[in-house]
Amino acid sequence: MGKKKKKTSQLPFRLNILFLFVFALFSLLILQLGVVQILNGEEAQEEINRTVDTTSKISVPRGKMYDRYGRIVLDNIPLRAITYTPPKGGDKADDRLEIAKNLAEFIDMGENSDDLNDMVNERDRKEYWYLFNEKEVQGRLSDEELELSNAEQYQVMLEKITEDDLSDIEWSDDLLNTIVIKKELDKAYELSPHVIKSGDVTEEEYAKVSEHLYELPGIDASIDWNRHKVYGSTFDSYIGKITSNSEGIPSENTDYYLTRGYSRNDRVGTSGLEQQYESFLRGRKEEVQYTTDKSGNVVGSEPVVDGERGNDLVLTIDMELQRDVDKIVQEELQNAIESHPGNRYVEDALVAMMDPKTGEILALSGVRHDKDTGEYKDNSFRVIYDAHRPGSSVKGASVLAGLDSGVVYSGETINDKCVKIAATEPKCSYTTLGPLNDIDALKRSSNVYMFHIAMRIGGGNYQYDKPLSGNYEEGFRQMRNYYSQFGLGQSTGIDLPYEGTGFKGNIDDNTAGKLMDFNIGQFDTFTTLQLAQYVSTIANDGYRTRPHIVSEVREPVADKNQLGPVAKSYNTDVLNKVEMDDDYIDRVQEGFRRVMQESRGTAANYFADASYSPAGKTGTAENEIYVDGKLVAHVENLSLVGYAPYEDPEVAFAVIVPNNGTMSGRYPVNHKIGRRILDKYFELKENRIENGVEENLLEESDRKDSDEEQE
Repeated sequence: MGKKKKKTSQLPFRLNILFLFVFALFSLLILQLGVVQILNGEEAQEEINRTVDTTSKISVPRGKMYDRYGRIVLDNIPLRAITYTPPKGGDKADDRLEIAKNLAEFIDMGENSDDLNDMVNERDRKEYWYLFNEKEVQGRLSDEELELSNAEQYQVMLEKITEDDLSDIEWSDDLLNTIVIKKELDKAYELSPHVIKSGDVTEEEYAKVSEHLYELPGIDASIDWNRHKVYGSTFDSYIGKITSNSEGIPSENTDYYLTRGYSRNDRVGTSGLEQQYESFLRGRKEEVQYTTDKSGNVVGSEPVVDGERGNDLVLTIDMELQRDVDKIVQEELQNAIESHPGNRYVEDALVAMMDPKTGEILALSGVRHDKDTGEYKDNSFRVIYDAHRPGSSVKGASVLAGLDSGVVYSGETINDKCVKIAATEPKCSYTTLGPLNDIDALKRSSNVYMFHIAMRIGGGNYQYDKPLSGNYEEGFRQMRNYYSQFGLGQSTGIDLPYEGTGFKGNIDDNTAGKLMDFNIGQFDTFTTLQLAQYVSTIANDGYRTRPHIVSEVREPVADKNQLGPVAKSYNTDVLNKVEMDDDYIDRVQEGFRRVMQESRGTAANYFADASYSPAGKTGTAENEIYVDGKLVAHVENLSLVGYAPYEDPEVAFAVIVPNNGTMSGRYPVNHKIGRRILDKYFELKENRIENGVEENLLEESDRKDSDEEQE
């Protein structure tokens, strides 16, 4: 009995300990709640109401472009725009649809029903149907399809939406307008303004949206800009293009642009100078600090860094000369086509003009005749892209190769009569020219002189109608090496994203005959710009300069009629000096002078009376026209290279007009273009001097900067 009493007395004691422990825990909890409520209550409430500050960068207008005399070439035009800035963290499709419905009451995305129907494709309609029937279409998935990723499932579900499904919806203009707006809203990225409509926003639309911003979350009525090419299509190919508002940065280069501070909806250069000088033209973005609430909604914004439009480019181009050269090229191409039935295959005329001493490009012109429409269109990009056999215009490089290699000596006379190798057809000049030295071989355009240089460089011992031995593969290597020193077959280095470098012919067989063809410009192909660099190198005493279109980068200023300070200059860049005796170059220069200025020179009939002392070389290359792999015609490329004045060159040029007829009496389109563009160059120069306008906007801007520094 005593043991039982002892157990009974221990139970209340343990319960008391437990109760005491629980009481202590509750006391601590109450104390902590009191601390939170009394001491930290205000701080906790602030945490609940806390906002988040996020910085976003807004694009600014791009830099402008001016020609060499300060004339505006590319400008920015302000435009009314409607933009959308999604909240932090993005938004839902249903929310964007609601915004689109409300915005559709104030703006029209198309002028009529046809426009709207063109803007809304079948996938757009399916995606709209999906928003209201998601569960239904999910039920159409098979067990295997349910195992796909979300993106793959979504694609399969769209494919399962039928025409009958879509027919249940009345696709009114109002609905299509809403869908087009939502498509633009879908492209926007959080806290980054995306243009919904720009350029064709009417005053009424702009005003209505501005009045109803309170019911259009994320929508704003702002000012956008668009590029304006002042001279229209003139030099358009080289100015280049930028992406549209809806395109943004190119998807294939997303990482490249994002790591350099771009937003996904930024416009960037995609061709020409817009692409080449993107880093200068883009400008400094405006930075805006957005304040968002806990739900990501924007509740305020404040600029923290002022934006500044991009730097301006000063081009080497003379836009007045460029426009006149375009006109000349088109007129002479039209004359060539209409004046002779044998010219039915000609469609292009290409011209490059540059300063041979500095490499500054003065004009690049290309015109193509559209045989289907009869129109003449600007195709000036072909000057740096398309390559053609140039014919005899490259013989200056062939003579210099012969002189420097020692296979011919200065003044050596070779009898110009047909070359005949055993078991081959004779190879001749256009007529038998008789004995000629190296200078007169250029003047008279002797093929035979160049054939002998080729055979000797290949190590051959020529005898009439005998087999010809030698290493002509090595001869090709040597000749191409010489040509490359002039830029033929090489990149010219022009400041553009891309240029062609021509085509090297196959030399697997008959290398001796092919090397002879090479030496008269009838094997490898070259671009018009390569030919202009080649003749510039000869004019510039063997110094090959890099062609460039931009001479300066200028800082932007608010004054529309003034250029800012120079941020960067592009001076003459000598790529190489031709490795040979200067006396050899002098002899080729003299040969080029005789071509244009002396009797029986191949271009003297067109240039001998010119007051500006021209020098150059003509060229005619055989070519073939194939249609569906079948040879249909033999044609000729006509070329011309030159420079002036001979004593102190300031302009060099190259002309190529491919695929002319071969019949006698053919229109001399290369000579006509060459003479007229040189005449125009010197005419414009004289006009500037006579009118006292040699001081241009650039010089006035520089002088003003200098005066301000002195003050």
